[in-house]
Amino acid sequence: MARIAGVNIPTNKRVMIALRYIHGIGPAKAKEICEKTGIADERRVSDLTDAEVLKIREAIDSDYVVEGDLRRERAVNIKRLMDLGLYRGLRHRRGLPVRGQRTHTNARTRKGPAKAIAGKKK
Repeated sequence: MARIAGVNIPTNKRVMIALRYIHGIGPAKAKEICEKTGIADERRVSDLTDAEVLKIREAIDSDYVVEGDLRRERAVNIKRLMDLGLYRGLRHRRGLPVRGQRTHTNARTRKGPAKAIAGKKK
């Protein structure tokens, strides 16, 4: 099993798909990495040599922010919004949708399960 950026990527999948298991790498970046390292898209991770895995690892380390660093950077950005008291920061703090979605109905993902209102029945 190949370990890249602290993640065990699955060996039975194609390289393009397996790279997406790393937080911060999606379809476009996976394709870009394959092109930079000269690895064919349809190759499987189990077919890669140690040298090729090392090339992938070095390409990711030098050019991309992934996994822990990316999570930390996002958390710092959100914390900055909250500390400055911006509207977006207040929405994060209250656990409400940040990007202008309606909250009268829906928004259950951010707000959590519905709370019953006492004395409402009649």
